[in-house]
Amino acid sequence: MIAPAAVHHDGLSDTLLTVDDATFVRGDTVILDHVSLTVRRAERWALIGPNGAGKSTLISLLAATAHPSRGTVDVLGYRLGRVDMRELRAHVGLVTSRHPLTSALDAMSVVLTGATGTLELVPRWPPTPEQTSRARALLTQFGLDPDRGLRWSTMSQGERGRTLIARALMPDPAVLLLDEATTGLDVAAREQLLTTLDGLSRSHPALGTVTVTHHFEELPASTTHAMLLREGRVVASGDAGAVLTSAAVSEAFAHPIEITRTNGRWTARAASAG
Repeated sequence: MIAPAAVHHDGLSDTLLTVDDATFVRGDTVILDHVSLTVRRAERWALIGPNGAGKSTLISLLAATAHPSRGTVDVLGYRLGRVDMRELRAHVGLVTSRHPLTSALDAMSVVLTGATGTLELVPRWPPTPEQTSRARALLTQFGLDPDRGLRWSTMSQGERGRTLIARALMPDPAVLLLDEATTGLDVAAREQLLTTLDGLSRSHPALGTVTVTHHFEELPASTTHAMLLREGRVVASGDAGAVLTSAAVSEAFAHPIEITRTNGRWTARAASAG
């Protein structure tokens, strides 16, 4: 059994996630090719690259839902292949726009499933008063009224995104992974979600985060580090300001792209011909 002290903030090594020379092969296709990454406490990483670059596959390794074909992955100090991955996943928050819930659970129930790590509420499982209080507080923190009776089947995409972040934070994870969480959002909903993510640097200062996207306007201003991927290989990795340059991004996307940053937010546009 994974000891809580090994995965919670106090006494935890500054290193949350380590990918060392990892390669991932599916069939005859190399999806990740000798990738290395280290995520430490309080770091806010972005994984960026075109479609097919290997971003979601890398997230699946970090989330302990897949093993590398070669190389090693350590999650919260535990090496994949030497630990019960189901138990380890309980300490990693994962948010994806493809959350497969289809029933009409209300927002409180969706968040409470984060305590059990299940898609639906566990039958005859009563949450403790502390768990109920935490679920209410998280929903409120992200601008959702826990008494409104908002249901998954009728939530907007933005409301779903904020509810899923609250769900992922329910077990107080040391790291939060966001796999294209802003996909399908209109501008207002996207900005609300990004404000929520930026707020985590204040409400959860030790939390490490990794955000997958291929749209620069979807990067939170609080992003500290970035990795650019192309065809499964690392183009650049490190401090966000040093990595997210026009030259490096143009190489990653194989197209001339001009990157600008204003008030902490990035934008990308095709570089002018002249």
